Amino acid sequence: MKPKVLCIFNPHAGQAQFLQKHLPAAIELWSRSGWQVDLAPTQFAGHATQIAQQAAEQGYDIAIAAGGDGTVNEVMNGLVNTQTALGVLPIGTVNIWAREMGLPMDVLGAAQGLATAQVRTIDVGRAGDRYFLLMAGVGFDAAVTETIKPHEKKRLGAIAYLKQALHTGFQFRGVRTLLRIDGRRIRGRILMIVIGNSQLYGGVVKMTAHAVVDDGLLDVCVIKGHSMMVAPLRLFSIFTRNYNRDPKVEYYHATRIEIQGKKHLPVQVDGDFIGRTPLRFEVVPGALQVLVPEKADRSLFCQSY
Repeated sequence: MKPKVLCIFNPHAGQAQFLQKHLPAAIELWSRSGWQVDLAPTQFAGHATQIAQQAAEQGYDIAIAAGGDGTVNEVMNGLVNTQTALGVLPIGTVNIWAREMGLPMDVLGAAQGLATAQVRTIDVGRAGDRYFLLMAGVGFDAAVTETIKPHEKKRLGAIAYLKQALHTGFQFRGVRTLLRIDGRRIRGRILMIVIGNSQLYGGVVKMTAHAVVDDGLLDVCVIKGHSMMVAPLRLFSIFTRNYNRDPKVEYYHATRIEIQGKKHLPVQVDGDFIGRTPLRFEVVPGALQVLVPEKADRSLFCQSY
């Protein structure tokens, strides 16, 4: 039987014009591979989640998120705990999950990689009632995400994040915070916390370098300090993966993380600002089916394939 596939695309993504130009060729490629493909454009924020939920209810085998990481997050939120597998066609600013999966950044190359991919079961994270595929960020990076202007993000791409990070960095200060990581109490002045289901952060840095997407755990990288002026030292420890040699960087594996404090820290998931602490984060094991291409990073999985 031909796999029944729904391609959910964001006509307002960072490379929407590029998508519209090349999407017909991708659909033709999938059709030659034996896929039965339907199209569904999104019309408003959150619409991709609704479409994905309906696709699962209607028995689609695969839902392709064609857009950026925000579109991918919306689609996966509609597919959690269903039998419909998530695939990603990278048309966004950073495309982190596509990079984790070893997909080319051109539409046809990525379409070919998806056509020969295998279906795997992975974990997802949950922040409050919002699921995340990649990571949740608390503190500095979420402050950047909250204040970045959408038109600059669309116009400048990744440079917009760098520009806003430099601006925010001069003002941001560590906040006294209480963490409970699987019941263990941790106090300190927090600059940033990354709670990772996968490894890549921002498409370049592996903030949670030991994360595995099917181990039933989330990886937690805690960066402490008073000011972002010490960030280069912290990042060096992370780049070299010497988490245990830097007293201001702590690394944990956990199933549940609770964050609270007198001041409320901003929170983002998969690059979208969602609110502020206090908030609970937890892993949801084996909750999502995904397409895994042949060139995906094998270190992401604890079970061989």
